[in-house]
Amino acid sequence: MLRELNNIQIEALLKDQLIGRIGCHVAGVTYIVPINYVYDGVNIYCHSAKGMKIDMMRENPEVCFEVDSIKDITNWQSVILWGKFEEITELDEKRKVLQKLIDRVNPYILDDSVTREHCFVDDESDVGTTVELIMYKINVQKKTGRFEDR
Repeated sequence: MLRELNNIQIEALLKDQLIGRIGCHVAGVTYIVPINYVYDGVNIYCHSAKGMKIDMMRENPEVCFEVDSIKDITNWQSVILWGKFEEITELDEKRKVLQKLIDRVNPYILDDSVTREHCFVDDESDVGTTVELIMYKINVQKKTGRFEDR
């Protein structure tokens, strides 16, 4: 039976997961892509290289974001939220966000080359110097969650 997650469960799932999917829409085209992220209880923080996703969110900042935890077909949780894309341009804030992302992802990285492949850097002071890295946040406006547990 499909049921609703309460706010505590929604917050827990958002803070627990590493990968979510962001959906953006411009000129009749919808684009959904997986991203790694950090959630601080207010905003979803992310990074990206310039590309289709960033171009679309700059044109239409209204986005949808989804995370889930799936054990099997009848035992899962899913959260969908809606919010607004906001590019982070202030260097000190970019450094802080990058460090949060690095700290969140590093325990799961088995090979140091992954940080370079995913546009991460070894130190937050590298933001804006050696790597072109777009940092952004999703200002969360609405959240909903569902689950099934049999």
